[in-house]
Amino acid sequence: MTRQLLEGIKVVDFTWHLTGPLTAKALSDAGAEVIHVESRKRPDIQRVGAKFGSFNQYNSSKLGITLNLATPEGLELVKRLIVRADVVVENFAGGAMERMGLGYEVLKKVKPDIIMCSSCMQGQTGPHARHPGSGHKLTALAGFNSITGWPDREPGYIEAYTDFIAPRFNIIVILAALDYKRRTGKGQYLDMSQYENAVHFMGGLVLDYAVNKRVLGRKGNQCDYAAPHNAYRCLGEDRWCAIAVFTDEEWQSFCRVIGGPAWTKDAKFETLLGRKNHEAELDRYIEEWTISRTAEDVMTRMQSAGVPAGVVENGQDLLDKDLQFQHRQTFVELEHPEGGRYRTQTGPHFKLSKIPFELKRAPRLGEHNEYVLKGILGLSDEEFDRLVKAGVID
Repeated sequence: MTRQLLEGIKVVDFTWHLTGPLTAKALSDAGAEVIHVESRKRPDIQRVGAKFGSFNQYNSSKLGITLNLATPEGLELVKRLIVRADVVVENFAGGAMERMGLGYEVLKKVKPDIIMCSSCMQGQTGPHARHPGSGHKLTALAGFNSITGWPDREPGYIEAYTDFIAPRFNIIVILAALDYKRRTGKGQYLDMSQYENAVHFMGGLVLDYAVNKRVLGRKGNQCDYAAPHNAYRCLGEDRWCAIAVFTDEEWQSFCRVIGGPAWTKDAKFETLLGRKNHEAELDRYIEEWTISRTAEDVMTRMQSAGVPAGVVENGQDLLDKDLQFQHRQTFVELEHPEGGRYRTQTGPHFKLSKIPFELKRAPRLGEHNEYVLKGILGLSDEEFDRLVKAGVID
């Protein structure tokens, strides 16, 4: 049997919502033993509101236990898990783990070489470190909303975009810390700010302001150095194809694809500057051509000619029609005792030539209490039952 990539690595996972679970999921999917700690009084928020939903998407391959960490015995049990662990991951608001009695200084005494990754909104230090929240607000704080939408309208709302950026940084630093521990025998504390992770992607805008004192506004689908550059209506209900022309060579190829109608020979469209100055008219002409063709046909024709283009896909397209995703088995089908068969939204984002990934379904609430607390920690049946009755194992 092939050894999995992170087999033997042990993780205690206090995460919830999106960023944290996705961070730990990458480790569990790669073979690490990840024990997800919740309580019935305060379960992962992704379990709430739907019988079968995003919790199952973001917590595959994990073990799940429920402990009341407000009790001394609950804290003691989780510390016993940390003693045997390599990594602890959490994404509560800054300072929350310290208030729970599980801050890094405490965990270092329990396990001197522990690696702890905290991934909160704005890091563990500074005037805003203890602000609670989620990516739904952080996308606005990081500046993404200010550049999303149309010039004459309010900023666009783009949901929890930062929640899907931060895990990539977390995973990298955890792997680096594991390598450092392998070489030196030392653990470390990883203070990860989701805010700073996100602003990284606004670097060009920050530099533009630093150098030119220019603040980018909303431009809709326009781009300063490309025309045409838009999503164009195609045949069918709410079907669109995005097309972007950056160079003169791409413009000539674009014109050949659409059959070189008379308007493409108009002098005002010969240069990028001319096309930008008459962009609204240009978009109308293009949509007259795309509206009678399927989005897939438009994309295929453009791509075959070297013109950047892509169907504006919806959920059905992604799951049932995208041949590339089907070939790479991007959406893995799993069986869940409560929801039946389902396809994971986030399977492995890369493939390894020698080590396959084997995803397993997410745990039910407290599903592995006996396996972890009896089998791993060695609690007797009598002790386990007493702790259940006392509300420690809840």
